[in-house]
Amino acid sequence: MKLMNNKQRLLIITTILTITILLVATSTSYTPTQQTDKLQVVATFYPLAFFTEQIGGEHVQVTQLVPSNTEIHNWEPSPQDITNTETADIIIYNGAGLDHWMEDEILPALTTTKTRTTIDTTADLPLLHATETEEADQHDHGDYDPHTWISPYMAKLQAEKIYNALVQQDPTHETYYTDNWETLKASLEQIDANYTQTLANKQKNTIFVSHEAYGYLADRYNFTQHGVIGLSADQQPSAAAIANIITLMQQHQTYVVYVDPVYSQEYAQTLKNELETQTGKTVTILKLYLATGPADGNNYLQQQLLNLETLKTGIEAQPPQP
Repeated sequence: MKLMNNKQRLLIITTILTITILLVATSTSYTPTQQTDKLQVVATFYPLAFFTEQIGGEHVQVTQLVPSNTEIHNWEPSPQDITNTETADIIIYNGAGLDHWMEDEILPALTTTKTRTTIDTTADLPLLHATETEEADQHDHGDYDPHTWISPYMAKLQAEKIYNALVQQDPTHETYYTDNWETLKASLEQIDANYTQTLANKQKNTIFVSHEAYGYLADRYNFTQHGVIGLSADQQPSAAAIANIITLMQQHQTYVVYVDPVYSQEYAQTLKNELETQTGKTVTILKLYLATGPADGNNYLQQQLLNLETLKTGIEAQPPQP
């Protein structure tokens, strides 16, 4: 069966959306719309929704498009997602090629003349270029590593853009938003400072991960990551890629593998078994959260702190000298 191209798919979604709007407009006598004074905000995925709720508090109603702990790169919006975005006062997306479907499919499909603010939270930020090992991913991501939110420093810059958008759209509650922003900003800055201080005395400078998504952490805190797969978590690693990681781990004498608990540990378990067989060393699998949703009962900020604790183990960080 011949697959639809993007233009055909966009035309179908737009048509369905238009019909939906007309049906709603002619049936309000049956299901009246609930009125609210809250800002209507659409955020593409969990970290952006979390930041918005932390800053906007009681004055915002946030719709998160991608379900928490879902692979973002290949997610596809439904007509209902476009309808939800249609009514938003503020639209927030990550950018850097992560949620490319926002620019490719949702924004072009919006049909009303409603005044709204659209925020690409990574626009003009210091983005990392995708490495040569990630070339296979570039058709999805573009030229940059999009996993900015995993770094508390980059997350702060993204959250600041959300704060500015809320104030711009709703200046009446600027003081409220500012107080909340200052609290979130202080938390992110403290986490960033903890990372800097804790990882300054590391004995090793390389980590091994199942999904190569921690580039901004590595860049900020001066270590290197090697992944079984590249930027997309839904890739299938080759036997050669796994063998290469095993060789590198032996060269670095590093016997810790990091896995986000949302994804399968199959690749990491393969590494563990093979490396233990070859070296007789005990290989440890540790959690390193991608923070794409609440996990193990922990929110975004809590996952950041837990990541720091497990990174200390993998790179053998020593306590700061008094």
